[in-house]
Amino acid sequence: MSDPSARRGLSYGLLAYLLWGFLPLFWKLLESVPALEIICHRIVWSMAFTGILLGLRGGLGRTLEQCRQPGLLLATAWTALLLGGNWLLFIYAVNSGHVLQASLGYFIGPLVSAALGVFLLKERLSAAQTASFALAGAGVVLLAVAGGKPPWLALALAITFAWYGLGRKVGRLGSLEGLFVESALLVPPAVAWILWLEVRGLGAFLQGPSEISWLLVAGGVVTSTPLLFFAAAARRMPLNTLGLLQYLAPSLQFLMGVFLFHEPFGRVQAGAFALIWVGLALYSVAGLGHRSGQPSASSG
Repeated sequence: MSDPSARRGLSYGLLAYLLWGFLPLFWKLLESVPALEIICHRIVWSMAFTGILLGLRGGLGRTLEQCRQPGLLLATAWTALLLGGNWLLFIYAVNSGHVLQASLGYFIGPLVSAALGVFLLKERLSAAQTASFALAGAGVVLLAVAGGKPPWLALALAITFAWYGLGRKVGRLGSLEGLFVESALLVPPAVAWILWLEVRGLGAFLQGPSEISWLLVAGGVVTSTPLLFFAAAARRMPLNTLGLLQYLAPSLQFLMGVFLFHEPFGRVQAGAFALIWVGLALYSVAGLGHRSGQPSASSG
């Protein structure tokens, strides 16, 4: 990368995926708060933070004007539901001791995205990319056989991640604008749930320690900040290179799950992850130069 702009883009991309990769450490600080309540606050404060940023950049009025289009609003409502579901699953996974499953979900997410491209957008895969699906599928089957059931949490994360990425790919809103509108659409039920908890004396925001309240507010900042870095990177560097960086976040989550949180990881799990990693490497190498679509920005 001899181009200074591309080098800056690489730095922004690394910052984005590093922040997404370390998100489990932040959500662990809120382990005492139910995942649904965390999500509600994440929605509210994400909308507030992105709204302020859009206002400072002079884009808030334009974004609100776009929302007057019924088709765009309906499509964004769909991605909002997928995003909220993905956030809820991820925080539940982290705070219930399943960080490894969360990392697995984001490892196989790009492959699920590719499968959606094949079946819905009629995209074509090379023989090497088809082989990568077989390897990753074998890894998931191995985990299912060893555990007595499929890794449902990882699969749900991968599926919501992939469908969200597809929705954003065909959508017309930018990353920051999209997150603002998606959050805004989810705010009414989120606020209703928060108020219900607070009125009953069950909420963590006003009833618990002050540091918990500040962490809940900060959830909006830690949600939006890597998205800003991602958007800056996408403007400055090739998307195929940026797409390869997306494996950095689940790799960090995997390392934390094994070495920091000491989740169970034996030979079977190691073999399954190895199959999936080889499949991802094969898919990524085969896709360089003719990668379709763009990396999603919804990790965690």
